[in-house]
Amino acid sequence: MQLLRIKPANPFPVLLLATFIDLLGIGILQPVLPFLVAQYTHTHIASYVGVITALFAFCEFVAAPALGLLSDRYGRRPVLLLSMAGSALGYLLLGCGKTLWLLFLGRIIDGLTAGNISTIFAYVADITPQEQRAKRYGMIGGAIGLGFIIGPAIGGFAARWGLSAPMYIAAAMCLFNLGWAWFALPETVSLQSAYTRFRWADANPLAAFKGIRSNPGLQSLLLASVFHFIAFAQLQGNITVYFKEELSWNAAQMGIIFLLVGIGDLVTQGYLVGKLHNFFDERKLSVTGISIAGAMYLVFASFMRFHIALEVYVAYLIYAFGKGLFEPSMSSLVSKTANDNEQGKAQGTYQSLQSLTRVIGPVTAAFLYNIHKGLPYVVCAVLTFISAILFLRLRKA
Repeated sequence: MQLLRIKPANPFPVLLLATFIDLLGIGILQPVLPFLVAQYTHTHIASYVGVITALFAFCEFVAAPALGLLSDRYGRRPVLLLSMAGSALGYLLLGCGKTLWLLFLGRIIDGLTAGNISTIFAYVADITPQEQRAKRYGMIGGAIGLGFIIGPAIGGFAARWGLSAPMYIAAAMCLFNLGWAWFALPETVSLQSAYTRFRWADANPLAAFKGIRSNPGLQSLLLASVFHFIAFAQLQGNITVYFKEELSWNAAQMGIIFLLVGIGDLVTQGYLVGKLHNFFDERKLSVTGISIAGAMYLVFASFMRFHIALEVYVAYLIYAFGKGLFEPSMSSLVSKTANDNEQGKAQGTYQSLQSLTRVIGPVTAAFLYNIHKGLPYVVCAVLTFISAILFLRLRKA
């Protein structure tokens, strides 16, 4: 049964702004987190950062399927508003917290309400024809990149006024996002939807994966991508600790490199993917992107040894290009493979998969980092090349 749609008056620009502000908050936190942890402990910083990052992802993993189903049953709008409110509260706790456990609590709350991006992708699927989805997902990816451009720079600069300042700025931006979406974002799913009732059994995060057994194409896509996402999660969960401990960079210096990476991500997802999609399909772009990322992981492992700042900048920019090719292409493949009345469920499951890898990746990276500083990135390269091989097998199939 098809979902009955309400045709809104071009809500896509509102979605772009909402995506940008959501990722702005995440970007603000990125260069600041190891210093927030260091306020309360001077030992095992890599382990604490890894656990805090993994805890957020675990909560997101648990909650994402339920939020996806709720968006299919009750609409995209209430789920988006809930997610924005939860992010604001989480950042406030990070800013006003005086103990380490409040850092954990803030990330738990934000994780349990982290349905923004998967719901936005489902919203885009509601209002966009299949042949235009790759381009629009690329624009959403560009908004994500723009958030990462400005966010870390704001976080690093604002940290000069104290580590609470970046968190209060992030909370204020989420509250603005909430108010803007409340007044400007219409609903796209009618109350007479394909789901007659919401069942908690369907919201089980593991049941979400069981629910795709009837769609072998989606199963194959998710399997091919999981190794890439584990590698990316290892990078995310560990790189700021390396910058702090091995290069002695402060939050502002980290903000600069994440600024450059965000620019690369923005150009790739917001412009190049749309152009390249005219000549190459999503699978080809996905294989190319993750192959580039895998090669750069090996470079990351080498700069752990040589400590060359220029190498760090160049490698990270090339990595951003590869990652930028992959992400919107993969999102488009997931959307095309799912049924029209299960877009929220499919995107929620896809988000759950990424969340699960973000549980595994940071903890694994912390463990490997404590053995050898470059070991997490060698493992990242191996995982990414496995993913590329699986995508090549999909192409042959």
